[in-house]
Amino acid sequence: MKKILLIVLSVTILAGCSEKEDYKLAVLEQMKADKDIQDYRISPEIMTNCVVASTSSNMPGLFLLDPVRRVAYKNYTKMLSLNKSSDPKKTLSELRSDFGDPKKLADAHSNFTESVVECMSNQVTSTEESNPQK
Repeated sequence: MKKILLIVLSVTILAGCSEKEDYKLAVLEQMKADKDIQDYRISPEIMTNCVVASTSSNMPGLFLLDPVRRVAYKNYTKMLSLNKSSDPKKTLSELRSDFGDPKKLADAHSNFTESVVECMSNQVTSTEESNPQK
């Protein structure tokens, strides 16, 4: 019985990590393509870690394995992949449904955007402080 419980727990943990990793990859792709991040010479990996941590703190669900959090990661990943969709209108409609309503989708987009701006601001500030102009 203990072995079965251990196997189920292991699979659940891996599945929970999978959604977060998919989201992290989608964010990294966005960060690598962002012109401002390139112009300020900010590491896309550092930005990704910051944005994922920041957005995660404002996502529904309490922890990584929470089913609500796992769905949130899937939805955010889908939201970031909207511009790659073969049918963006259909995907947008699905996103509205997946998030529950258009307002929750807008809130999620706002959460992501605010996190990017906050992380970028922190990175630029820390870079300026470590390299003061004389």
